[in-house]
Amino acid sequence: MFTKETYIARRLQLKKDLAGNGLILLLGNEESSMNYKDNLYPFRQDSTFLYFFGLDRPALSAVLDPDTGNEILFGDDFSLEEMVWTGYQEPLSVQGERSGITLVKGNGALERVLKTALQQGRPIHYLPVYRPEHAIRLGSLLNIPPASVAMQASVQLIRAVVAQRSIKSKQEILEIEKAVNLTADLQMLAMQSAREGMSEAAVAGGLEGLAISAGGSLAFPTILTVNGQILHNHYSPALLKKGDMVLCDCGAQTAMHYGGDLTRTFPVNASFSPLQRDLYEIVLRAHLGAVSRLAPAVSFRDIHLHACELLVEGLQGLGIMRGNALEAVSMGAHALFFPCGLGHMLGLDTHDMENLGEQYVGYTEELVKSTQFGLKSLRLGRKLEPGFVLTVEPGLYFIPELIAAWAAEKKCLDFINYEKLKSFTTVGGFRVEEDFLITTDGYRLLGKSLAKQSAEMEAIRVNALG
Repeated sequence: MFTKETYIARRLQLKKDLAGNGLILLLGNEESSMNYKDNLYPFRQDSTFLYFFGLDRPALSAVLDPDTGNEILFGDDFSLEEMVWTGYQEPLSVQGERSGITLVKGNGALERVLKTALQQGRPIHYLPVYRPEHAIRLGSLLNIPPASVAMQASVQLIRAVVAQRSIKSKQEILEIEKAVNLTADLQMLAMQSAREGMSEAAVAGGLEGLAISAGGSLAFPTILTVNGQILHNHYSPALLKKGDMVLCDCGAQTAMHYGGDLTRTFPVNASFSPLQRDLYEIVLRAHLGAVSRLAPAVSFRDIHLHACELLVEGLQGLGIMRGNALEAVSMGAHALFFPCGLGHMLGLDTHDMENLGEQYVGYTEELVKSTQFGLKSLRLGRKLEPGFVLTVEPGLYFIPELIAAWAAEKKCLDFINYEKLKSFTTVGGFRVEEDFLITTDGYRLLGKSLAKQSAEMEAIRVNALG
């Protein structure tokens, strides 16, 4: 946890933002069972609840009253019988004090508090839910059908939470940087340990072991694959073979759940083939070009489009694309090879605050998300501000099924050479990803140095393979 003053200040700002407009209800997460009741998934607290309270234990909720200033934490202490299985657990009142909470009530009192507020005609503000048990619980507590819970989430509360969580404090940046440094260690382990004949799962398992042994865990399931053209292809029993490229997208999180997110693409061989190097260098050039434009007040959507133009120019050099690069991007022709976004916010969530809605996190009332294929997958489009932490991760993905569908439609023929493209359908995918802090005068790369130049990565592979 941070200091209790940190959490007090965060809640105070939240109450100011919703002053005179009802109660704020924040739900923590419950335990979740795998295949029978007592076999539980590792517990993960709701990120917004963590942000405002720092309490990383299940079955908690809280009500903030902006009008009176009152703050009530709801939860039940562990019984002696439960502690036989869990060990000693501090009373919730003691834990609440560390967050600056002095009023603690049992879970059964929450319904009474909310019922009284509803009888008084006071609005109850809550955030969008992403777990079905929360929809059921809110429906019961607020006397609304569970199917209507999502539609009645408070936009005012969403905007207030996003405004705070988007700007990372010095404490948060230090914690994120710890996670990025650990993530860099995972990436280095992948580049050093991967061998012909190993399974993707064996390499990925080593990364998870390192994250846990270092006192953290994985921020998301590792993407480690020789099929990098599948954007979120997690590891499998597939064996690494000579000539393959390994795409490793991984993130470690600290004990406080702040995470890193890095991607490297490297050869199973000691070196890239000429074509693999050409494609990797195109992606790296787009990455560096995008990074050079990071600055306050600059639209990330514009940076994304610039990276797309650089990708098109690179593919033109290989004869795959043609025509005017700017026009090709405006028509969405590049999306055949880059059907996703350039990056996203990073913090307590890998896609930070995604459950609150991309239209509130990555966009503004003036800037709405595109509906164009590819561009609609850009999670962050708004102008950057000091304190934002984000990823930059351009890529090239040769997806046989997508190529075949576009070729059959003769889509974007002015920009795509489908005849030339026939020899590229098995090359897979390439991505480079790093994490950045937006500063008052530009940006700062987070974490320690990690090889990304092709020559640097080949040197690592040569040393690893002996």
